[in-house]
Amino acid sequence: KILDKMLASSKMLRRSQRAVVVSAANMARPATVAALRTLRTASFSIPSVSVAHRRAMDGVGQARRQFSAEAMPYKCITVERNENEKVLVVTLNRPKALNALNSVLMSELIDALEKADANPQVSCIVLTGGEKAFAAGADIKEMANKTFIDAYKENFAATWQAVSRTRKPIIAAVNGFCLGGGCEVAMMCDIMYAGENAKFAQPEITLGTIPGAGGTQRLVRQIGKSRAMELCLTGEMMSSEEALKLGLVSKVFPTAETIPQAIATATKIASMSQLSVEMTKEAINQSYETGLQQGLIHESRAFWSTFATKDQKEGMAAFVEKRKPDFKDC
Repeated sequence: KILDKMLASSKMLRRSQRAVVVSAANMARPATVAALRTLRTASFSIPSVSVAHRRAMDGVGQARRQFSAEAMPYKCITVERNENEKVLVVTLNRPKALNALNSVLMSELIDALEKADANPQVSCIVLTGGEKAFAAGADIKEMANKTFIDAYKENFAATWQAVSRTRKPIIAAVNGFCLGGGCEVAMMCDIMYAGENAKFAQPEITLGTIPGAGGTQRLVRQIGKSRAMELCLTGEMMSSEEALKLGLVSKVFPTAETIPQAIATATKIASMSQLSVEMTKEAINQSYETGLQQGLIHESRAFWSTFATKDQKEGMAAFVEKRKPDFKDC
């Protein structure tokens, strides 16, 4: 109410001062109140406009800082984006628990990915954790006392599949332990890079249960039945070198280089036509979910549809003219 009254009284101010009031109001109300009070006092005591403007802009700056903090309210993940790039870096951030995946973390992760999908300023996503652990599995303390009814009613772990339904490409940058649910989430991503210290496992069998977020399904498709069966039945860990050999990961880097290399690849992907990027991801994923002939039909239709886009015309024209394409994602 106070803010509304002050906004109404701002009509008495000069045009330049009124613009500052409106700008401040749009950023954040708490910090703006102080800025408006400064402006009103300044306008009625008639100091120089520059003094009033400077004091008000101090309030606007505070409002902007407050707005930036409120835009990232997550507790268990961090989200960063370089203004000059269209790459979003999402970091699992429960270091004391080795990034164990509890309900809060997974809800925040899914929320961040959904927002990234809807954000035209994001074209590719890097998902990572800490140096010691990408994620050491689901939070055992949280799920230890669940009953069948609890798990069934809340659709436990099945909701995590939302990660795999993200339309924009996700690169998992894995360092340290990538176990159980952590390995399952990493396999939901589209590309996986590993540090030399990465360790992969599905150790649920040692806890008297089985993988519940895709471990028995995606692991077989990615490394073959025999080795997947062995890992799931013994709970043994697999090194990054073996993961590379079997095709679970694309590349292995020195631990300190895993995230920068993932960001470099994401930046390259982000420079492409995003329509074609998303169509490519969808078509490749179809190969996991359909037969060969159905997959080929899907691919052909997606391929033909690119000829309705301006990006296809620009890409091919740039090739003929021997220049770099300027994609507009349309």
